[in-house]
Amino acid sequence: MEIKEIQNRLEEKFGDSVSNFRMEYDVFTLDVSPATAHDIIRFMHEDILLKFNFLTDLCAVHYPDNEKDSQFAVVYLLHNWIDNMRVRIKTYLNGDQPQIKTITDVFEAANWMERETYDFFGVQFTDHPNLKRILNVKSMVSFPLRKEYPLEDAGRSDKDDRYFGRIPANEQLHPIKYDSNKNNNL
Repeated sequence: MEIKEIQNRLEEKFGDSVSNFRMEYDVFTLDVSPATAHDIIRFMHEDILLKFNFLTDLCAVHYPDNEKDSQFAVVYLLHNWIDNMRVRIKTYLNGDQPQIKTITDVFEAANWMERETYDFFGVQFTDHPNLKRILNVKSMVSFPLRKEYPLEDAGRSDKDDRYFGRIPANEQLHPIKYDSNKNNNL
């Protein structure tokens, strides 16, 4: 099966709901609308020519700098074992209310993958049979993989960026002053 065949088949069936066909890191990738993601994945699984019979992965990505309607991406990686083809499907969700229909009725393996994605990103999978936290404590109110907070405390004075490879010329900008009366462990 050729990549162009997959693209033509999807465009023929779903029209404008599929777009931005491309190769990313040697994997055929496309964008789909959240409203049709479930139907597209079901079609790719059940279609006699496409035969994408395995869900390799399902995850999310948070893009806080994107527009509000595309701050989260849910990424599905499907595999056709017969023709050894892989496809990455991306759909973008609203940053205020990331929500999409579950695909557990298409791939049972999506159950835990969707729960993990909910647990770490807060993406709500509607109609999921048991959407609850599986790795973080139940009482947790935040979602740890969202990029809502700075990675580090800007006020920290116990770090020297030279040791983390951030600013090669850091010593010229902020020379380290050694005081023989203090313990100068960095």
